[in-house]
Amino acid sequence: MREIEADELEALAIGAGVLGTGGGNHPHLELMCAQEAYARGKRVRMLDPAELDDDARVAVLAFMGAPLVTKERLPEPVSACRAVRLMEAHVGRRFDAVMSVEIGGENAFLPLLVGMELDLPVVDADVMGRAFPEVQMTSFAIRGLPMAPFAIADIRDNALIIAHAENAGWTERLGRRAVVELGSIAGTCGAPRTGAEVKAHAILGSTSRAIRLGRAVERARRAHADPVAAILAAESGALLLRGKVEDVSRRMAEGFVRGQARLGGTGTDAGRTLLIDFQNEFSAAREDGAVLASVPDLITILDAVTGEAIGAEVIRYGQRVAVIALPADPIMTSPAGLAAVGPRAFGFDFDYTPFARRAGAGGEARP
Repeated sequence: MREIEADELEALAIGAGVLGTGGGNHPHLELMCAQEAYARGKRVRMLDPAELDDDARVAVLAFMGAPLVTKERLPEPVSACRAVRLMEAHVGRRFDAVMSVEIGGENAFLPLLVGMELDLPVVDADVMGRAFPEVQMTSFAIRGLPMAPFAIADIRDNALIIAHAENAGWTERLGRRAVVELGSIAGTCGAPRTGAEVKAHAILGSTSRAIRLGRAVERARRAHADPVAAILAAESGALLLRGKVEDVSRRMAEGFVRGQARLGGTGTDAGRTLLIDFQNEFSAAREDGAVLASVPDLITILDAVTGEAIGAEVIRYGQRVAVIALPADPIMTSPAGLAAVGPRAFGFDFDYTPFARRAGAGGEARP
């Protein structure tokens, strides 16, 4: 176990933004909350998954809902803390640690804030390796672990438990309907996981990965080098396009931010047009009808100068950007993983092909 240093918090925010693939909201506000807590003497204790006892109980935390809502309602850890306590009362046992459902966006910071509030260590792991929009899109669900019981709490005085659900899809369906009624954002605590389950089925070391990725961006900025190239080198990624945002259509529906962005190439990419679909997260990048990258691989839109990730809820006309693709965790590209998080799970009429194999179909892997 080690403490996360104060100067690692910003690196975590940068890395979590990149791994958020446009969703989960960039954790600017959570970063400020964590920095304020550090100024008051609080600290995050990060636990290597190997240090977990097999019978330890771990709370899996997330904000559930549409990221766009947090532009009007500031995110906070209180609702998630209430969901944790509600789950503890339901199962009759205290938690030994907390972890995030996803390392992308603000959910990467939520367990840190809850851990400081409840004095619990944070496990260096998540169950997506990025951000995905739905409860069943996790390594735990892919490996057949139940998603219920599932606790939901809001910032008012509303809280509920989904005590049982037929499968992970029903947990998502019931939970999403409840969250929409609560204002399209709420804190959640998933089914308690044992230390053995975390070690066997989670995506390990993801918080450290985000910090390393953020450090790479910080080093590039200090050296006046290209932070986009630094990200690609650190993650074995591909550059799909450099250009600017020409149009965005966006709407909030059923607790998601859905839409499409059109990007036009500049410089050596002049004359090219990329269409990016999103459901909270960027899910497919297409050029002239050809798919350059798709879920479960990561599609991220970055500020072309700073390397800062741009969220689907704030992308706008005129921004100068770089679009990159990064490889998904092998759990997500397994047959069971693709059934849960592949293109057809998002309603697309095509099968998954790793983005590296699509080089030549428009975009080129250019680290």
